[in-house]
Amino acid sequence: RECRHLGACPTGNARITGAYCLSARYIIHAVGPIWKNGNAHEPELLRNCYEQCLWLAADNGITSIAFPAISTGVYGFPANLAATIAVETIRDNPCVDLVRFVCFDRLTAAIYDALLSG
Repeated sequence: RECRHLGACPTGNARITGAYCLSARYIIHAVGPIWKNGNAHEPELLRNCYEQCLWLAADNGITSIAFPAISTGVYGFPANLAATIAVETIRDNPCVDLVRFVCFDRLTAAIYDALLSG
């Protein structure tokens, strides 16, 4: 219900709501891009997604945040490129104390592990 009052959320943006019965205070809803072979500014839109989430977190006093691999599922964004964008954006915008990348499978986790250890 709360989302209905936020208005539209364009691709590359994010909105924040309460978390209600979940074990977090807030949920940040991000709209990642659908992969179109890189011809529709997908990398920039994905970076905007992560930046918007981090700024919302900082503005709301959030000190830790967890991210899925935004847009890599049914939206088809290549996992290696998406992970690189995510890690670089987090490093470029140190607004929160703790960032967790929550990966759906071992392959995605291995990509993040390699980027974060290098």
